[in-house]
Amino acid sequence: MCDQDHFEEDLKKYSRRDIGTLAALGMSAAIFFPQDSKALKVQEQDVTITTPDGNCDAYFVTPAQGAHAAVLVWPDIFGLRPAFRQMAKRLAESGYSVLVVNPFYRSMKSPTAPQGASTPIQEVVPLARSLSAKTHQSDAAALVAWLDTQPQVDTKKKIGTIGYCMGGPIVMRTAATVPDRIGAGCSFHGGGLVTKEPESPHLLIPKMKASFLIAVAENDDQRDPESKKVLKESFEGAKLSAEIEVYPAAHGWCPPDTRVYNKDQSERAWARMLALFEKSLT
Repeated sequence: MCDQDHFEEDLKKYSRRDIGTLAALGMSAAIFFPQDSKALKVQEQDVTITTPDGNCDAYFVTPAQGAHAAVLVWPDIFGLRPAFRQMAKRLAESGYSVLVVNPFYRSMKSPTAPQGASTPIQEVVPLARSLSAKTHQSDAAALVAWLDTQPQVDTKKKIGTIGYCMGGPIVMRTAATVPDRIGAGCSFHGGGLVTKEPESPHLLIPKMKASFLIAVAENDDQRDPESKKVLKESFEGAKLSAEIEVYPAAHGWCPPDTRVYNKDQSERAWARMLALFEKSLT
């Protein structure tokens, strides 16, 4: 998860030079995705999903025609916001039925960060700390079950799940909670994938049946270089395919509205995700 003790330090090293201009123009100005001539037409809607703990507000976007493999998206600590809606829409244009959830629905409806990814980290850390391994698992089961009732979802195909920042551990717990449905998982600059706690996400790998992409931020790797080795050994021990790579970018580099967004490395991670989905969501 985002480490508030290092957050400002990392911003000084990695912040985008254009962030002041973009902030002046408005948050949406930060979203520049390449245009794909093969992009499908999509339909989008805000939805409310009943879970054991209440009503989860979410964004559901799908190709306008047919049923497709589903992808469950866990956003970073700044939550469901325009940048994640745009990312989900782009993924739907590639042929997937995509659900982005508000993981903090127990506390408040989205938007949960008033200034998006420019919200001071201290304001949103309490929201992240309100969640636990138990809530991750409970939500995963409820949200996957909801997806399997939607006509836009092809239930004959496996589901993909992706997470950013604090969403990385939730992806791993999702894959372990509903292993027969999750065929691929992606963690982008996920924090806390390997810990010394008995509920460490990496300990759940033997319960999974999914292939994984784990894209590690270089500053996270500098602080904890052993985690990637533990993950590699754990996936190999479970005989699961896992692409684990340290990217030359900072924690938070993928969402286009963050102050450390790295377009080139974000696009490379996106391409690797699509390749994994094409191979695994069958």
